[in-house]
Amino acid sequence: MNRTTLSLIAGTTALVAVTGFAALNTPAAPGHGPAKAAAQLPVERTTLVCPTPSNSEIADTSYTSFTPVTDGTGSAGQARLQAATEESGTGTGDTSSTGTGKDNGSGKGNAKGNGDAKKKAGKPVLEPKQPGTPVTGDTSGADAPALIGTAEGRFAPGWTMQETTEVAAGTGRGLQGVNCTAPDTEFWFPGASTASSRSDYVHLTNPDDSAAVVDIELYGKNGAVKSTVGEGITVQPHSSEPVLLSTLADAPQEDLTVHVSVRSGRVGAAVQALDAKLGGDWLAAATDPAGSLVLPGIPKDATSVRLIAFTPADADADLKVRLASPSGLITPAGHETVHVKGGTTTAVDLGDVTRGEAGSLVLTPTSRSVRVVAALRVVRGKGGGAQETAFIPATGPIGTRATSAGSSGKDTTLSLTAPTATAQVKVTASAGSGGGTPVSRTYTIKAGTTQDIVPPAPSGLKGTYALTVQRLSGGPVYGARTLAATQEGVPGFTVQTLPDDRGTVAVPQADQDLSVLQR
Repeated sequence: MNRTTLSLIAGTTALVAVTGFAALNTPAAPGHGPAKAAAQLPVERTTLVCPTPSNSEIADTSYTSFTPVTDGTGSAGQARLQAATEESGTGTGDTSSTGTGKDNGSGKGNAKGNGDAKKKAGKPVLEPKQPGTPVTGDTSGADAPALIGTAEGRFAPGWTMQETTEVAAGTGRGLQGVNCTAPDTEFWFPGASTASSRSDYVHLTNPDDSAAVVDIELYGKNGAVKSTVGEGITVQPHSSEPVLLSTLADAPQEDLTVHVSVRSGRVGAAVQALDAKLGGDWLAAATDPAGSLVLPGIPKDATSVRLIAFTPADADADLKVRLASPSGLITPAGHETVHVKGGTTTAVDLGDVTRGEAGSLVLTPTSRSVRVVAALRVVRGKGGGAQETAFIPATGPIGTRATSAGSSGKDTTLSLTAPTATAQVKVTASAGSGGGTPVSRTYTIKAGTTQDIVPPAPSGLKGTYALTVQRLSGGPVYGARTLAATQEGVPGFTVQTLPDDRGTVAVPQADQDLSVLQR
């Protein structure tokens, strides 16, 4: 086997680990004509992990599983979501009890843990019946476990899981939502905090058969927070570990960037940010460090928007700040640029930057490009305990398709932005989890603008539904979906971004001549 073939197989193996499973055929002998473009084939296996939803006894959590219909998948396959079998109990955070869920055969499950997960982990919490139709489950209380899921065959391409929790009172009260994540080896979380009003946990979930070893680093306004407590955290197989961030720092810090890196194995990671006064939500991982970033979907009635940015580079970053509004790109008065010192976290209060209109934040270098990560902390409501918080991390574009599950009628807003060039997209609302007929509409997003769309609801909708966004033409499109639920005057909301669902993978064709790749 020559070095070129070995490198190609190694690259395909990396894609398998991140996005699913792909088959690689041995190439034909050299000299059979020009190289053909790699074929885009549906992934054949996808793994997702959902963090432990809450430590509140009055929490109500719902799960929604959805796979969009994908051409070329065949008729075989299955998807199963199960409770993590055990908590490893070796980290610095409190562990949660675990259990397994029960599926009643109708698509609605009960994910409540029963404290006997090792014996009954084989029973799925959720087991989807067919692509194109969501499946839901629910649980309540503080003993709901983390979940680990695997989809194969026709259920794998674009498989999406949404975890949504309502907490009526106490620290972190409000609406908390998170897309269950694919396991990986590195995550960035700008926007975390160890302030006295905050209780932030990073949840680490290991879906594999061998232990994972993880390092957690914190970066504040003065650089790295010195601590050895976050080094070498072991996450046992098929288990989840919540780590309280304040145990990793000697003094409280208002704005932090969390860097999770995996020495061995892989994990899913998410930060649960709980505030005693401003409610709470999940902080999902930001897209990888880059010179330009887009943070889509700021609610038009946001009363406070705070930008948190970090650069892992030694050099400083100077960023131009612009808001993609319904009428085009504008520069917020008094916040034309932001300076981020190398290796440090910088925070800037942008106030009510959207001023009653849809908006997305666009960050670009003023001159030299330096890699940064960023997120927004968004607050709705005004004073007197009537405020709620959500987070919007910088995200990647919708390359081909993106999906968000768990939508519900008028309380759902889809925000789409095309920062550089006009684009056309198709938005499809799936059948409901309890019935209904899918419906699709096409939208044009003008260059430099953000559109807030009340998405089409399936006709005859029963239950919740999923939204799938496909970019048809034009420039890159970024998106986010907001769920809202007002309780006792508190405007609860949660925002999930819509990166590409990576439902396909490029695979060399069987007769491709790889000799052209040799140097």
